[in-house]
Order: sequence, then C-alpha cells, then structure tokens
Amino acid sequence: MKRTNAFALGIGMTLASPAALAADAALIEAAKKEGSVTWYTTQIVDQLARPAAIAFEKKYGMKVNLTRADSLQVALRLSNEAKAGKMQADVYDSTSISLAMKAQNIPMKWQPDAAKTLPKQFSDPEGYWTAASGNVITIGYNTNLVPKGTQPKTFADLLDEKWKGRMVWNSQPGQSSGPGFVGTVLSAMGEEKGMDYLRKLSTQKVTGLQQAARQVLDQVIAGEYAIGLQIFNNHAFISASQGAPSDWQPLEKSMRYSLVFSVTREAPHPNAGKLFADFMTSKDGQAVFRDADYMTVDPDVPPKTPELLPDSGTFEAIYFTPEQLESQMPKWTKILKDLF
Repeated sequence: MKRTNAFALGIGMTLASPAALAADAALIEAAKKEGSVTWYTTQIVDQLARPAAIAFEKKYGMKVNLTRADSLQVALRLSNEAKAGKMQADVYDSTSISLAMKAQNIPMKWQPDAAKTLPKQFSDPEGYWTAASGNVITIGYNTNLVPKGTQPKTFADLLDEKWKGRMVWNSQPGQSSGPGFVGTVLSAMGEEKGMDYLRKLSTQKVTGLQQAARQVLDQVIAGEYAIGLQIFNNHAFISASQGAPSDWQPLEKSMRYSLVFSVTREAPHPNAGKLFADFMTSKDGQAVFRDADYMTVDPDVPPKTPELLPDSGTFEAIYFTPEQLESQMPKWTKILKDLF
C-alpha cells in the first residue's frame, strides 16, 4: 500500500485555556509525588507498549510498571484486585471490556482534556474512557502464495474453492478473531443474509488457532496459510515494510474500533494514572502511535499511512464502540462455535 505523509479529517483542535494549563501543572506535580504508574496493557510490548512507556518516562521522569495481557486477562486481573480491595493498576487500556468494568465500578469517571476535542466516537459519553488509537481489521495475505491482484476483495471471493483449507483466524473470543469476523458479516449484510453467508463459509474449512491476530499473521507470513481473516491491517503493513511477503485487503466492509484508556477508581497512584492517560491522548503520546505505524485519533497528529484508515476514502468500515463489541461478543462467539 502506498505511504503518504499528509492526512486531515478537517476537525481542528481548540487551544487549551489558562485554567486547563494550570490544572495540567497541578496534575504533573501531584503525579510526580506519587513516583510511578502501573499500566495494564493489551498492546504488543515491542511495537507499542515499551516505546510508549519510555516516552512517558523520558518526559516526566516517572517509572512505568508495565503488565501485558489480552483483554480478558486484564479484565480478570482487575476484577480480582477490586474484589480483594487491593487494586494494583493505575491505568489500563482495552477494546471490549468496558461494560464489565463499569458494572464492577472499576474505572474512575474521569477523562483527559483531549476528550473534549476529539471526534465524538473517541470518548465515552458516560465519561469512563478516552480513545488513544484506532484499529482497522481486514484480511491479511502472503504475497508469495497470493500474488497481488489475485487476492479476495469481497466476502463472496472467500467462498472460492481455491481458498478451501488455506484460510486461518484466531478462534478465541474477540474482535480480532473469528467472532469479530462473524460480527462484521452480520453488521454488513444483516442477520438473514449474513447467517446464510456464514453457513457457506463454514464449508471452507477455516483453521482456528488459539493465538492472537498478530501471531496468526505470522503464520500466514511463514507460508502455513495463504490468508488470515480478522487481521490488523497496520500489522500486515508493518511486516511488509520490513520485507515480509505480507499485504492487506479490505472487503466490502471492514471492522473499526478503538483502543481506549481508563483510570482505575481505586488506583494506588491516581494522579499518575491520570497523567499517563493524558499523555497517551496528548500530541506527544499520539506521536508514539504514529511512529509505530499505529492509527492515531488526534486529527492534528495524522498517521504516517492514511490509506490504512477508511477516512482515506479507499474503503468502508463499520465502527464499533467498546460497549457494542462487548455486548455482542457472546452471540458472535456462539455462532462461530455452532458453525465452525
């Protein structure tokens, strides 16, 4: 995919008021007194989490204690800590555990200043989370096994006999996995047509792996499979930039959702948690996402590769909020288990 350096959503950022600047200074001072911040993250450590932690430490001189797990593991850990009255996390990121965490009164009702100026879909109207990055899910494929120009471009193309037994996805519950593909199809086609399509797809013998989408893509790149379904398109792009036989292709509709940050209500270092969430949504934090070839949410810090986003006008995507993903996931997971 072509790389460019220009991108705009046409939404400007407002200047911070003197009061906001004063509050920022007070927050920084209070956070530094707490000394460190503990972050539970779902992000790939080497690609995003560690660079973000290093950038924060460099700017504020505070240590980031980093714990990496998938969303369900983060939710379980937060839940257990809350029940025990011994919360360890100050801040956490997620994509699909907001409802469960809100139900257990785990997140603090607080948002950084960026929430006031970001596009509407990137902040929780209830005030418990703010997005820092966007994700777009498409298919990824091995360009040695699937020469460019021959890759599937529609849902119907995946039903071609030549792809039978050559496709793979993460079969665990999640949006970047088989259930997420189910949800995309049902949202794009409607219930009746979507279910009819999924029944046909089930005859294609899609392999299900108990691995994250990044690992599924690695299997595709290694030549074990030709096509990966529900792949982060920026991961395919990053691998291609490093010389791997990798590319991505949107179908009629792709899935889009956000990585969101919340501060825990019982945070041991609440001000440090707030400062870290503020940093990740600030221009400095957004630059970390941009430099890692991740999708930013601040229009003033455009991604390096705007073609990865549907806003570029080259493809369409359906946006799902964290709450929508979480509420629909049991249904999508059941359909996957019943059909595949």
